[in-house]
Amino acid sequence: MTGQRGNTGSLGDRTSPGNTASLRPDELEAVYAISKVVSVAEDIDTAMDEITALTRAVFIFDSAVLYRLQDGPEPLEPAFARVVGRGRSAPADLAWGERAAREALESGQMYRYETDPKPDADRLDQHFYLSLPMIAAGRTIGVLVFIRFGGPSYTEEQVNLAQFIATHVSQLFERQLLVERVANLEAERRLARLQDEFIAMVSHELLTPLGFIKGYTTTLLRKDTAWDEKTLSEFLNIIDEETDRLSELIENLLDSSRLQSGTLRIDLKPVRLSDLLGDILSRTQTRYNGLILTADLHAADLTVHVDAKRIGQVFDNLIANAVKYAAGASLSLSARRAGEAAVVCLRDDGPGIAPEHLPNLFKRFYRVPERSAGVRGTGLGLFICERIIETHGGEISVQSQPGEGTEFIIRLPLGDALPEVSEEGHV
Repeated sequence: MTGQRGNTGSLGDRTSPGNTASLRPDELEAVYAISKVVSVAEDIDTAMDEITALTRAVFIFDSAVLYRLQDGPEPLEPAFARVVGRGRSAPADLAWGERAAREALESGQMYRYETDPKPDADRLDQHFYLSLPMIAAGRTIGVLVFIRFGGPSYTEEQVNLAQFIATHVSQLFERQLLVERVANLEAERRLARLQDEFIAMVSHELLTPLGFIKGYTTTLLRKDTAWDEKTLSEFLNIIDEETDRLSELIENLLDSSRLQSGTLRIDLKPVRLSDLLGDILSRTQTRYNGLILTADLHAADLTVHVDAKRIGQVFDNLIANAVKYAAGASLSLSARRAGEAAVVCLRDDGPGIAPEHLPNLFKRFYRVPERSAGVRGTGLGLFICERIIETHGGEISVQSQPGEGTEFIIRLPLGDALPEVSEEGHV
């Protein structure tokens, strides 16, 4: 067995590959085709599939593995692997190729490992490795390993060709790394912008009710004025309403955080759907004087395993949204069974929502721009609704057309089709 670090060409001594004059016409054509693939590549796996096919036409190998350099105790991570010849059922040999990759990584040079030829031995037991470090901007970013089973040995001309190929693969990989860095930077910028917008939004939403509470409380505490009963009642009602809004905002922020971290407590119990919806109806009629809300609950004689408080929170949010964004609209509530699920629909006959906004409606902090002007809100309500329904193993969707109202459809599982809940009650 022989292991050899090479000086021929490029990647063995960190210089460029040998002169292209040493390449045969078909090899030169393949290298040119590979360079074209690299120049237009959008996906590294697709590009590597094309490069593998082009390489195989002019360079004998049974397997090729591309290792990516990463931080951590295991510096080499397989980023691409293809078995195109002998050894298709020998994954252990692919793993052994990592040893050759480590040699090239540690030395910064091309590394060859060849088994002494034995005509009578199994060809799959005779390993021939050619390992080439991939260099970009003076640093190693990965290793390309070619594997042959049963030979032949790698000639100097073949090593030179492999180094040309590795150089182009290095360029492809460097582009991919640059794309990832740019994407990470963009994601960081978006996150920073979202954080700034979130802080501004929360500050505004917190300060608005606090401003009302502080202002009216200070006014009531004035010693130089005697308030009549009507004014006193009006001021106290405003303080009460703004306190409720402040409490709701804080609760939504906490629920959003718990849902994000998976620590929202869910207490599942069997509940008659008709009773649950009846309680929601009564609460809505008390809260929103003059709201027209019709209900068809004849098919709601079903049992669902839910956290009644959390499901009530979902409908409270949906109804509150309808009151805010479809002011004066009538609402209808219906329930039916569909297979092993209870389907509850809440519909309003308001202005509806444009189609381009529907895919984003359940995203955290998203608000429909043209409907948000002058309407207080955080964009958390529908996000919370979706997450709560999902923790129950259900689904929530929306249908809407401008001028035709909006309908929210909620599916909750019946019977034993329940989500898994931890011992602490977290989903």
